[in-house]
Amino acid sequence: MSRQLLKSTVIVSSMTLISRILGFVRDMLIARLFGVDVTTDAFFVAFKIPNFFRRLFAEGAFAHAFVPIITDYREQGTKTALQLFVDRASGTLAVFLFALTVLGVLCAPVIIFIIAPGFAMQGTQFELSVLLLKICLPYLFFIGLVAFAGGILNAHGRFVVPALTPVFLNICMIIAAVWWAPLMTQPVTALAWGVFAAGVVQLLFQVPALLQLGLFPRLKWGFADPVVKKMLQQLVPAIFSVSVTQINLLLDTLIASFLAVGSVSWLYYSDRLVEFPVGILGLALGTVILPRLAKSYALQVQGAFANTLDWGLRWVILLGMPATIGLVVLAEPMISTLFQYKEFSLLDMQNSALSLRAYAVGLLGYIAIKVLVSGFTSRQDMQTPVRYGLWSMGLSLAMNVVLVFPLAHAGLALATSLGALFNAGLLLLKLYKDQVYRPMSGWGWFSVRVLLASLAMFFALYFWVDVNAWQHWQSAERVMQLLKWIIIGLLIYSATLLLSGLRWQHLSDDCRI
Repeated sequence: MSRQLLKSTVIVSSMTLISRILGFVRDMLIARLFGVDVTTDAFFVAFKIPNFFRRLFAEGAFAHAFVPIITDYREQGTKTALQLFVDRASGTLAVFLFALTVLGVLCAPVIIFIIAPGFAMQGTQFELSVLLLKICLPYLFFIGLVAFAGGILNAHGRFVVPALTPVFLNICMIIAAVWWAPLMTQPVTALAWGVFAAGVVQLLFQVPALLQLGLFPRLKWGFADPVVKKMLQQLVPAIFSVSVTQINLLLDTLIASFLAVGSVSWLYYSDRLVEFPVGILGLALGTVILPRLAKSYALQVQGAFANTLDWGLRWVILLGMPATIGLVVLAEPMISTLFQYKEFSLLDMQNSALSLRAYAVGLLGYIAIKVLVSGFTSRQDMQTPVRYGLWSMGLSLAMNVVLVFPLAHAGLALATSLGALFNAGLLLLKLYKDQVYRPMSGWGWFSVRVLLASLAMFFALYFWVDVNAWQHWQSAERVMQLLKWIIIGLLIYSATLLLSGLRWQHLSDDCRI
């Protein structure tokens, strides 16, 4: 069964990789065409809200509230009862999302003031942010329904369509940046209209898969339905439990709006790079193991539940370590290669690299949270992750105050990383203490092998890569050099693992999933 989990994880990772690559193309175009100034800061602040909800809804957090419920219906109910739940849940959800969207548009100035109060002292930038937010906000309505549709498909093992859907946000924004922006009086508004259009396209893309499954939602009001009520009650804590990091990123933006011009953009670009491994690995693992854990819990197969968590955590460590090392050592080359063109200056590159390293410190925490929270929400325990999330948010806020003065925007990123590691540690300790999770045999040698491979990769890249040389190369040379060193780093990591004795059975057969 571990092979089926791995196969599903590879499928989701591959689809996510396509989206992430297009996301980098999108951001490279924005950096090249718009640079870093008051208008891009205004857009990134406005985009924070729909992008925040996209990460909550479309990237798995939303599913924690209703995938376990759908799984219960599949295992214990009938197709008719499941269809009725889908109809009532989707109709009720649509009404709430529409009301939330309208309220958001009406309160756009207040929202901008809350998340970027520093803009209020710069009238033009504040007004532009409000306008862009109003254009972007209807995306919330569409992406919420997209997430619901994706949860239905994921619960039935149909991972491809939900994983591929985020691609269309990047495609629409690329089209907006290249073709719509030159036609606009204020070019940056084209990006906001691209976000709006993406919501419509993403929702339509889900329809054929739902029809094929025979569970296309026929919107009905179902607030009186006890199961729908249960889903709605679990929705907020379920979303919060896996989205504390995203909330901390919003708080980073709030504080960064008081710092030097460009701080918001520097944090945005570095966060984009960290989200690459988080999306490809963390999102894929969380998406795949949640239905498996929910099924194991519904059928009361305790051994399979613990083994699935163990399998996920091993992959977090195995792939998260080289990703962390790569982001730390190759921070300047990555930022320079992807974004340092035309309006994106050397100073912008250096400042973005600083916050990238700070965010990378918490990468294992970001990824592990995606897996560990599933150990709670699959059992419909929403309160414990929320409690720990609040504690970690409090730590991040305290560290923001301590670190922002000596490290400026990079201090905000480091505070978020420390909060994520703290959150992951609390979740793991609780699962272990409650005997929900027990490590399988072989963790000791597995950890030693990963540590040796990580050290070999780190020292090789640290001493061999000439960071300063990147400034003297053309874009094609930068890309080739970056790819070369990424490949060399991974080859060194993989070779060290093999030479130290790591074999496939350490990740599959020993787990007995």
